[in-house]
Amino acid sequence: MNTRILLLLSLISLSACKPPGAGASRFETTTVRPGDLRAVVMASGTLGAVVSVDVGCQVSGRVMKLYADFNSTVKRGDLIAELDTSIYAAKLKAAEGELVGAKASAVWKKQNLARKKELLPLRGVMALDVEQATAELGQAEATVTIKEAALDQAKTDLSYCRISAPVDGIVVSRKVDAGQTVVAAMNTPVLFTLAQDIKKMRINATVSEADIGRVKMGQKVDFTVDAFPDDVFDGLVVQVRISPTTKENVVTYETLIDVENPEQRLFPGMTADVSILTAEKSGVLKVPNTALRFTPPEGSKVSGATDAKLQRRQQLVYVLEGTDKEPTLRAVIVTTGITDNSETEVIEGLEAGARVVTATLGGAKESAEGPPPSI
Repeated sequence: MNTRILLLLSLISLSACKPPGAGASRFETTTVRPGDLRAVVMASGTLGAVVSVDVGCQVSGRVMKLYADFNSTVKRGDLIAELDTSIYAAKLKAAEGELVGAKASAVWKKQNLARKKELLPLRGVMALDVEQATAELGQAEATVTIKEAALDQAKTDLSYCRISAPVDGIVVSRKVDAGQTVVAAMNTPVLFTLAQDIKKMRINATVSEADIGRVKMGQKVDFTVDAFPDDVFDGLVVQVRISPTTKENVVTYETLIDVENPEQRLFPGMTADVSILTAEKSGVLKVPNTALRFTPPEGSKVSGATDAKLQRRQQLVYVLEGTDKEPTLRAVIVTTGITDNSETEVIEGLEAGARVVTATLGGAKESAEGPPPSI
């Protein structure tokens, strides 16, 4: 009996010592103020030259000399490689000889036809002989035409052994070595890749289908690369391609971004983390996105538009009212505008100075005896 009395007195004493409001939920808030907002679309992409040209060879052969290497600057028409010419020079001589023989045969057959035409009135030959000689001359002249074409082809093949730069640019890739044999059978072997001008580069960015509707030509872009993590570079959207790319059921769209690179710090192949500026406003009321996601804990005192049906671009925020001992929440419907993924514009529903709740702090935890007291 005495033990029960002592236990009861202890519980009464602890209850009397408990501060007012202990166990009640406490809230983290922020004050609504005007400020600037920049709405962006996040994406990633790869840097490359605006114009990149693969330089190949159109004939097979052994690479004899290379006149360009990685990072070499070349002008259009500069000799950058040579293949072994011995086989193609021999083919050219053979084609020249065959053309001479074909022309000689055509001359003889032309003379033969003329003689037979002279003998025909004298009945030294028959009309059939003249017709046959005419046909042979036509065939000989056709052979001359074929041999002339073969000679042109031999000259062209020989010229292909000298490989020149098709554009002004810089060598970003060399894919052969001197002494290597290249075979131009089904596909053209690539010897070099030239970037026409790396002072102007392009990002090929992939934008998700959820964001592509906000991306337009002419929008400004900020981006970073791992090589210079503390530097922010800028660019401009020049094309939004309508052809989708689907990978693992994720649809994205290619967006091309032009970049100035006057100091040539950016290299082809670098990965760029891109922020595309889709909208920008100054002096607008804004709230943290955490305020838009906040849900009051169970048992909180909430007034206002708790059961309201939200329309498009409407969300609920909770304004903190009451006293520190007995805080209350008022649900407010706000119309939202642009967002930078951290803060969101409030077009209607709040005034500057309002305290909106962003999180719950330090409430009493539920124990084995039940939930904590509610406010």
